[in-house]
Amino acid sequence: MRPRGKEGSGYMSERVYKVMKGAGVTSITMGVISLVVGVVSGILLIISGAKLIAGKSKIIF
Repeated sequence: MRPRGKEGSGYMSERVYKVMKGAGVTSITMGVISLVVGVVSGILLIISGAKLIAGKSKIIF
């Protein structure tokens, strides 16, 4: 049974803070992951584009 009165409201605020903490940690983690994936994919695209431009003189039609 959950406590009632002032203790009950403290119990609910504690749960709310725990949920907010979990949501904040998840948001930060997903932000860092998406930043890393974006930077890595950008670097790979630049490298592959540079290789295509450098090798275009070797193509004979």
